[in-house]
Amino acid sequence: YGCKECGGDLNLRPAYLFPPDFYFEAGNKKSVSFSSVDFSRFRLEKEDRFRPFFETVNYWGIQRKRVRIKCGNCGKLLGYVYDDGPPLIHSIGHGPGQAIPRNPRYRFKIKAL
Repeated sequence: YGCKECGGDLNLRPAYLFPPDFYFEAGNKKSVSFSSVDFSRFRLEKEDRFRPFFETVNYWGIQRKRVRIKCGNCGKLLGYVYDDGPPLIHSIGHGPGQAIPRNPRYRFKIKAL
């Protein structure tokens, strides 16, 4: 996989690619998702916005905090980091209303690759 803007190699490995039918709460529309990336190829920027948004069909909010993934060569926006990957631990011992820690998911827009 490479950046569509500058053609730079992003070193995204197929071994870390989630299958296209893998379910994520935030969806997977027009994107590919990886469980791990080579951080030397990207710039990560925190985004903190105050405006309404829909994360999933049943979840919305006012303040959106997420991390942008930008190309390390040209700075083009490639995607976002989401915290809806597989659980870090099994859910045993977590009662109702307790959050289960999740691995990050690196979601790239297909049109940017």
